[in-house]
Amino acid sequence: MAGAQPRKRKGATAEQRTAAAHRPVARVLVDVPLPVHLDRPFDYQVPDRLDADAVPGCRVRVRFRGKLVDGYLLERNETTDFKGTLSWVERVTSPEPVLTPELLEMARAVAARYGGMLADVVRLAIPPRHAGAEKKAPSEPGPPPPRPETEGWNRYQHGQSFLDAVHAGRSARAVWQALPGEDWPGRLAEVAATAAAAGRGALIVVPDHRDLQRLQDACAALVGDGVVALAAELAPAERYRRWLAVLRGAARVVVGTRAAMFAPVRDLGFAAVWDDGDDLHSYPQVPYPHTRDVLTQRAHAAGAALIVGGFARTAEAALLAESGWAHELTAHRAEVRAAAPRVTAIGEDDTQLARDPAARAARLPSVAFEAARAALGAGAPVLVQVPRRGYVPALACGDCRERARCRRCAGPLALPGGSEGGAPKPAACSWCGAAEAAFKCGNCGSRRLRAIAIGAGRTAEELGRAFSNVTVRTSGAGEVLATVPAKPALIVCTPGAEPVAEGGYGAALLLDGRTLLARPELRAAETTLRLWFDAAALVRPGRDGGRVVVMAESSLQPVQALVRWDPAWFASLELAERAELGFPPARRVAAVDGTPEAIEALLDSADLPATAEILGPVPLGAVDEDGNSERERLIVRVDRTEGRALASSLHAAQAIRAARKAAELQVRLDPLEML
Repeated sequence: MAGAQPRKRKGATAEQRTAAAHRPVARVLVDVPLPVHLDRPFDYQVPDRLDADAVPGCRVRVRFRGKLVDGYLLERNETTDFKGTLSWVERVTSPEPVLTPELLEMARAVAARYGGMLADVVRLAIPPRHAGAEKKAPSEPGPPPPRPETEGWNRYQHGQSFLDAVHAGRSARAVWQALPGEDWPGRLAEVAATAAAAGRGALIVVPDHRDLQRLQDACAALVGDGVVALAAELAPAERYRRWLAVLRGAARVVVGTRAAMFAPVRDLGFAAVWDDGDDLHSYPQVPYPHTRDVLTQRAHAAGAALIVGGFARTAEAALLAESGWAHELTAHRAEVRAAAPRVTAIGEDDTQLARDPAARAARLPSVAFEAARAALGAGAPVLVQVPRRGYVPALACGDCRERARCRRCAGPLALPGGSEGGAPKPAACSWCGAAEAAFKCGNCGSRRLRAIAIGAGRTAEELGRAFSNVTVRTSGAGEVLATVPAKPALIVCTPGAEPVAEGGYGAALLLDGRTLLARPELRAAETTLRLWFDAAALVRPGRDGGRVVVMAESSLQPVQALVRWDPAWFASLELAERAELGFPPARRVAAVDGTPEAIEALLDSADLPATAEILGPVPLGAVDEDGNSERERLIVRVDRTEGRALASSLHAAQAIRAARKAAELQVRLDPLEML
């Protein structure tokens, strides 16, 4: 409901205008950053000259706080509850109804789920306008494509039944466990084309641009020109042109990265998210929505089919399956065993590796060395996954093992690699970049350095010496390879940067598993297993000689899941542990960051749900001599059924504080970096 209207500028002369004859009151959502207590639309008068163009969903210009700002016209009414004089709608920027009722309803649902503001969600959902693109964007959809052949889905239990449900327009929902080596872009394209053949729209969201290119090519082969790819990296005009094509119904199938989760697909019949555990699916802007959650809401609201797919499985996906909201879409164990590579786990015990001559030569135990040599001898490339990028990203004192730090800023020292004047480059600070040619330990005075972590650059160098006649290529932050040919080569990459090999890799060596598993995060084991599965799925089946060697203790649950190729088993264990600990997805959790005074005031004013459990607050960062911290973090967790109530109560408390001009707090629901 509209609140008090902003006053006109002092000294402004009243212009003689005539209000529209019918529904002269426009409810407008202003597109400016607002305090939380102003999270609502405002009423304006529609002049008669703008009556025809001022349609619900269009962009308008209005005066707010004395400035001319953009906004969206939500609806038009006959009357207003505002007792004063309404300001006028200054002009209609474009009569194109970009904020459709479906998009508005979705934005409201997302804002309510995350305790955010409607204007912030709409800003993420609708790209900036480009006038020229409105004239060039197509407006007429082409004929539906024919229903494609879907023999690949016969490998999965109930796969064809799911496709029949999609074609019939039923709201089938599935957690898809893709087989090792599966052409997942092709399988998802087949489902999208099945929905398009029935005259309905499809939306598929993937983590990054490499996955997007593969998926776009697969969809274009089946749907033709009716495919549109949306990504934040597009030029503004091109992005808006493609977005308009989706809005006008000219594109039946939409693929994209997280920016596409809000795409206004007409008559949505199928939605999918691939690899939902990837951090790239979480939007880094308020209110920090996650692709999986948004698509789940959209599919439920539209009665559309949904797939949450990947080679691994998250605890959130396991909850969807175990609760019965979605069904498992998996293959028989015989199919899994036939498609999976042979997996061997080798512990990282320093004493054992020190006795292994292969490990001394290239940081690889004999089993991994022999697997790589056999694959190279068969003419296949070998994938080597290294958790850290760089050369030697972490150094310590060679005597006391204290972390080596810069004498200027206390930042961590690292070896950048390469040479300078014929000599290796000296250690340098990872923060300020200053070289440290004369290191001296502040703890024991030693001048010796030792590596405590080895990066992809150093690993590639060592492998190049061990396999002197083999090409060594790297894929990581500097250059990410999309594909590699089917010929002998060592491909050293960081997690998530694995290129696709033609015909599959002959072997994959997953190094330094302890580094991934030892991260201080609740999701460390889940993330590690996902990265391992994504890499191992690129390897040829075991019957064709495919090998995966993981350097981690075989007794660990993530390693057991990889050896048995059973991500569903591990996801169920992870979900059970989360439920026992009281963390998402079993419960909803809010992290509130702010000053100690602000957090205390929030607790006094917030009407939290009955099941709310308060943890903390705890200091964030350094503390002063008295033990006080400038910022603290408070954790509030509730039963999952009261997640919406938690978001609403924190939003209301923030509104009260904003109205009093109190210090703002940062509120995040189920934040990934904390978990």
